[in-house]
Amino acid sequence: MQTASPREQMIEQQVRAWDVLDERVLGIFRKIPREHFVPAEQRYMAYMDLEIPLPKGQHMLRPSVAGRLLQALELTGTERVLEIGAGSGFITACLAAVSAHVESIEVIPELAELAKSNLATLSIGNTQIVTADALAAAAGPTRRYAAIAVTGSLPIADDRFQRQLEIGGRLFMIVGEAPVMNARLIRRTAEDAWTTESLFETVVDPLINARRPQEFTF
Repeated sequence: MQTASPREQMIEQQVRAWDVLDERVLGIFRKIPREHFVPAEQRYMAYMDLEIPLPKGQHMLRPSVAGRLLQALELTGTERVLEIGAGSGFITACLAAVSAHVESIEVIPELAELAKSNLATLSIGNTQIVTADALAAAAGPTRRYAAIAVTGSLPIADDRFQRQLEIGGRLFMIVGEAPVMNARLIRRTAEDAWTTESLFETVVDPLINARRPQEFTF
């Protein structure tokens, strides 16, 4: 009896088991080689449901969380997508597989260059990696997107990203602090109206320069 590949085991035993049932999303994981985006010394963990370390103290999202992110955004192939936090480029590649174009903002120059290199090697051309602080950029006049994926957490809720959505657009974000953070899907239903759906609990790295709750002093 032939044993399933590590990639297929990840998809069936980890991603699907975490309620990622959209076959298009599972197909993305079959198409995009996650090991290509994992640092060489960590490559043996590429298909484990783990947050794999990246340079500068950052981590890749677990495959199960990445799957829930992709499933929640319901991309059809026509959207212009904004990603906050490129990391090594894996989520960027997954988003690019089911959208028209992905603009990814990465605050750490070393990671921005790594993501660019990884995407170029696989000839994934419908992406743009921008080195900048997305939180600072979102404070000023901005363009709008059909979908936004925030790959780091926000310790407190911040409405700047949801204001970058087109009407009908979807935003995936994770809010809170360890040990409990809440993944949310926000939809813009009108110029000044949004709905929020709680998806699941998890813990991921906070965005650099994200607002934090005010500490009590005595």
